[in-house]
Amino acid sequence: MNDVLAVLSASERALVSRSAAPEWVEPMKATLAAEPFTDPAWIFERKLDGIRSISRRTRSQVSLLSRNDLSLNARFPELVPALEGIASADFVADGEIVAFEGHRTSFARLARRHQERVPVFLYLFDLLYLDDYDLRRLPLMARKRLLRHAFDFGGRIRLTSYRRRDGEPLFGEACRRGWEGLVAKRIDSPYTGRRSRDWLKLKCTNEQELVIGGYTAPRGSRIELGALLVGYFQGDRLIYAGRVGTGFDRATLRDLAGRLAPLRRDSSPFADPDVPARDTTWVEPRLVAQVAFAEWTRAGRLRHPRFVGLREDKDAREVVRELPT
Repeated sequence: MNDVLAVLSASERALVSRSAAPEWVEPMKATLAAEPFTDPAWIFERKLDGIRSISRRTRSQVSLLSRNDLSLNARFPELVPALEGIASADFVADGEIVAFEGHRTSFARLARRHQERVPVFLYLFDLLYLDDYDLRRLPLMARKRLLRHAFDFGGRIRLTSYRRRDGEPLFGEACRRGWEGLVAKRIDSPYTGRRSRDWLKLKCTNEQELVIGGYTAPRGSRIELGALLVGYFQGDRLIYAGRVGTGFDRATLRDLAGRLAPLRRDSSPFADPDVPARDTTWVEPRLVAQVAFAEWTRAGRLRHPRFVGLREDKDAREVVRELPT
């Protein structure tokens, strides 16, 4: 067995199977939690505000893949040679591509890559395959042990740190620092390619993906469009969540207008019959926006929503309203 796997115990090695790295691994997803907690059976990581990426390297190539299996190599070319330099032959690792605004990770700044030079980094937090071994049945802490041994971190490839205690104080510290929040992970959890309650999201601010179903005409000095009409899917029905009219600069408005123009349609894509239609242009519900907001109202609308950026790494049909457990 590979020398790196020597850091595992005999019982852990029994969970490792021989298998070449596949071309795609469905990422494990966290469930939204209602409040922070402390539990010795859980660790707490900083919730990074970026783009999820499954990094795959074989002897012949490096692939950066989004959570909906789209290549990110052309979008973040500087990360490819950084991954090529890893000593291990083959691997599949899970992580987040981020850009910084001061000491905070910022999806909004990452989304401006097409407008300005923005340095990016890849933070890894899990290892799924290594040198033709499938590690996904291992408990989380064993996979993290292997991740530390298999990679030389530095430069653009960085290791995601964690804490194993004091979940509530750490959450308070995260919010004071302006972080997006924390991700809590059960220490014995295997890696499952689905949404799981073994990983929990603890958010400092309300923010989620929503689907764009239309936009209003601009007024005053605003160019291209006024506000976005957004919603989420409930089965096959697109449920209206409100209008987002802030968070745009002129370059973003021009970019959005260009992307929305080919998607125009004659009728509303929303299932709700009372969606405001005055001065509204309807579009096919394909583009996904990241939206920050104060809270959900009792009527199921966003209060004080703000546009953060477009999410090209998530299919519109996967967007649902996130409810805490």
